[in-house]
Amino acid sequence: MTSLLPSHTLQGRGRLATFAALAVALTALDLRTAVTGLPPLLETIGADLGFGLALAGLLGTVPAATFAVFGFLAPVLTRRYGLERTAAAALGLSATALVLRAIAPTPLTLVASTVLALAGIGAANVVIVPLIKAWFAERVAAWTSGYLLLLQTGQFVAPLLAVPVAQATSWRLSLGIWAVPAAVAAVIWLTLALRLPADHRAVASGPGAQRRPVRSSTAWGLVGLFAAVSVANYSIITWVPSVLTDAGASATRGGSMLALYSAWGVLAALVVPQLATRMRNPFPVVVICSALLVLGYTGLALSPVDGTVLWMCALGIGVSTFPLCLTLVNLRTRTPQSASTVSGFVQGIGYGLACLGPIGLGLVREATGSWTAPLVVLSTSAVVGVLAGWFACRPVLVEDTGSASP
Repeated sequence: MTSLLPSHTLQGRGRLATFAALAVALTALDLRTAVTGLPPLLETIGADLGFGLALAGLLGTVPAATFAVFGFLAPVLTRRYGLERTAAAALGLSATALVLRAIAPTPLTLVASTVLALAGIGAANVVIVPLIKAWFAERVAAWTSGYLLLLQTGQFVAPLLAVPVAQATSWRLSLGIWAVPAAVAAVIWLTLALRLPADHRAVASGPGAQRRPVRSSTAWGLVGLFAAVSVANYSIITWVPSVLTDAGASATRGGSMLALYSAWGVLAALVVPQLATRMRNPFPVVVICSALLVLGYTGLALSPVDGTVLWMCALGIGVSTFPLCLTLVNLRTRTPQSASTVSGFVQGIGYGLACLGPIGLGLVREATGSWTAPLVVLSTSAVVGVLAGWFACRPVLVEDTGSASP
């Protein structure tokens, strides 16, 4: 059997691996900055370029949709050009588009450059998972934790710096500074690609090596688990502040509770990948997280103001199946190329469904006049996550599962 672990897989040692580590860190740091660094500046940008709430709402729906489309396309590129070249191209596109967004003269240019920037990030979302498997196969849990921690850091830091930097300089510089880490990461990945042997994209042979994820119940379990947590996360971020303000809380309270919810992502990034690698079957983690999600939704429906801190902590821990799912993509695949294919399959469908969650819940809220029905729907999605998680967590590789799907 020809291994898809290429000759550059140095198990975390050597000069090339050091540069790969830096590239992974910079890539992870930049995976959410283009998303979260924009909303705090939308009012300022809108006043400057002349657009209102409608375009601002459109920009809010772009990330998940773009991540879905380019999640599917990324594995096609990796099969032809390799992981490092694809990462270099994706981050180069993102860096260029971020510069274009910073100098955008019109609303149309702003939207187009945002789509291009997120297209590159969507591909990088997928590629970084198998890159960790390829370069640091013996320390998948540690590197997955580090990558997710840096992702969360970028997600926090970008909105915190957005307004102060814009006030000190301009909104254009505030948006454009995030092109720097993307550009540096692109250069490093391209340099590594040029230094690697010509055969580093060798395709594995052997039983199940070329099995498509659509034929694997494990892959479909990962899809269901990722979709459930993505719908939950985007719906919570979009609508929980409105749930609280409709119940009489202040807008400041809504924002602080959303920050509390997001803070749990840092702890999850440190703990969950370690648990996943130490447990033969981490299904209990899925059950506990889903139960906490249901607890949080129920609390928001029955007593949104009095127990808000408890409910938001429950929801924050409940979405810990996100790092679990990304860790399982590597643990349930045999090779980096298979991990790339499964990563694109899982994230493409998962982010696609995540687009529908906030929109659908908003329509249910409008139809019923209360948040009870939307919260019941979210509770149902947590149950779906449990069912999918049973298939995803079984100690069975995607390449070894049959054609049955859950």
